[in-house]
Amino acid sequence: MRKQLLGNPALQFLLGRAMGLYFLLAGAATRWRRINQAAVEPFWRGKGGLILCIWHGRFTMGHKLWYFGPGATKLKMLISRSREGEIAAHAARTVGAEVIRGSPAKRGARKGGVEAMREMARWLGEGGVICMTPDGPRGPRMRASLGPVQLAKLAGAPLMCMAWSAKQRIVLKSWDRFMLALPFFGPGVLIWSDPIPAPSANASAAEMEAARALLESELNRITAQADRLAGAEVIAPEPLAAMESAT
Repeated sequence: MRKQLLGNPALQFLLGRAMGLYFLLAGAATRWRRINQAAVEPFWRGKGGLILCIWHGRFTMGHKLWYFGPGATKLKMLISRSREGEIAAHAARTVGAEVIRGSPAKRGARKGGVEAMREMARWLGEGGVICMTPDGPRGPRMRASLGPVQLAKLAGAPLMCMAWSAKQRIVLKSWDRFMLALPFFGPGVLIWSDPIPAPSANASAAEMEAARALLESELNRITAQADRLAGAEVIAPEPLAAMESAT
């Protein structure tokens, strides 16, 4: 029954729009402190060619980490082709982002991942910006896949991590610890990393893994920093032991 409801296009649209409007409200009703914003500002207008990375559980305030005003560089967000992804796509459009749909194959069924990778590379080559969730759409939580690094290598575009946290928030008991800021004008924190250079076109498998590990480490570092500065509990990544036992 739940799957049938979530598969209804009209309901997907209404839920997505409602979510997007809530994200805008919560973002406007939080007192944000900005850390290292100077690193991202050159990309807001004109520079482009950047891959932004945020953990899946925190994409709800992604619009506060990008500039969507006049003259802004266009941003597209990678979202899966799932039922939930359709709702997320409507929410993303509501806050000002465009979307590219696709995700890795599942049980042999293609989900548009290859096509999405090519479309993102073209978009980056045209001076656009891509936003990705390195642990999405299925996790493990706060553990980066190789996808963003592969895209960086293909497009020759740098990566940048971004994170947010808020003192007044709700954290769901989902695999990604999905987080919602509460619109009560409490303190919040927005953080950007410095750009991470793209791997070279002839990067080896070991070099690609090193770049992936650096992305994961940096994204976890600034995410924990955001939680601490906001005065909130730090959310930890999925333990490596749990990941190993599941394989």
